[in-house]
Amino acid sequence: MAFKPANSIQDLQYFGEFGGVNPSISDSSTYTFISAKTMFDTFEGNTDGCYLYSRHSSPSNLYLGEALAAMEGTETANVYASGMGAITSVLLQNCGAGDHVVSSRTIYGGTYAFLKNFAPRFNVKTSFVDITKLERVEAAITPHTKMIFCECVSNPLLEVADIKGLAQLAKKHNLQLVVDNTFSPLSISPAKLGADVIIHSLTKFINGSSDTVGGVVCGTQDFINQLRSVNDGAAMLLGSTMDSMRSASVLKNLRTLHLRMQQHSKNGLYLAEKFEANGLRTVYPGLASHPAHELFKTMMNTPYGFGGMLTIDVGSIAKANALMELMQHKNLGYLAVSLGFYKTLFSAPGSSTSSEIPEDEQKEIGLSDGLIRFSIGLDADIERTYDMMHECMVELKILD
Repeated sequence: MAFKPANSIQDLQYFGEFGGVNPSISDSSTYTFISAKTMFDTFEGNTDGCYLYSRHSSPSNLYLGEALAAMEGTETANVYASGMGAITSVLLQNCGAGDHVVSSRTIYGGTYAFLKNFAPRFNVKTSFVDITKLERVEAAITPHTKMIFCECVSNPLLEVADIKGLAQLAKKHNLQLVVDNTFSPLSISPAKLGADVIIHSLTKFINGSSDTVGGVVCGTQDFINQLRSVNDGAAMLLGSTMDSMRSASVLKNLRTLHLRMQQHSKNGLYLAEKFEANGLRTVYPGLASHPAHELFKTMMNTPYGFGGMLTIDVGSIAKANALMELMQHKNLGYLAVSLGFYKTLFSAPGSSTSSEIPEDEQKEIGLSDGLIRFSIGLDADIERTYDMMHECMVELKILD
């Protein structure tokens, strides 16, 4: 039977301390014990259902982690105070001095900066490759390689990774395949395609209200235990623990993710088709013109579509800035970074979310000055939205 991630979330039921339909929030930084022995056993990781200190774990964080593990179809999960907290913990848990990472060349700017500029301090090196070419990925693997890192749908160019193919490569070379699924929650289930570790920035679609930052690592119980180890676990020792209040908030928003992703995808496909018909250079996985359109269809959980992210190229940064400012003035959305909000967000990634990538490398990967990245909102009348966007483009002579 096909994996249905929304059903896995739906089937979870938690009861609050007094029978509430939402689990009670654990608003404590530390926890008491009846006996000293139980405290010792808890510190050693030998007890279930006991809590010592909220940097280690809390009921609220574990509730959210269980729900996200169910969504991704993994054994368990660990939540973090940010997406970068999740990413860096995984990278540092897996890699030490002398190790090597093969990474997609088009990834979130913060991840790129960590791998390119920060990890070398620990003598961890990274080869950045075109992740869509499996032969290039394999050619980059060395005896020191520990992991392959990619994004299901890349930020910001919306390249699509062949998760099954990469998983086979990783298994062949005894590597861990780590996949950032931030752009395609519910649409793609990487663990079911062979990925070992799945990461999300909860800040984006999963939370959906642009009011908090958070991250999650989904994987095997063994790997999550390694991350949580009080002796040498990166999640534990780097201290990027999510606050219980925020965990509870994200858990509530997770309940509507399936509805929101369907609307994000519906609106994204409508606008992408219209923009492409207008002659704009449009990139969206749901378009037949996208190089990985057919690949995406083989991986996707059909009800959730191709996602809410698309790009257009208007030719220059001046035109991009003018268009974004005018669209914001017309209440069509916000000139802002991030994604997954109920309103459309737009930014020029070359000078914002991907600015960590040097200009020469931006050109090499096809990140042009005039590129605008859209996170399409939940607009009820997407036809009206398109008409108004079209008027803005005509006013600025981007379209005739």
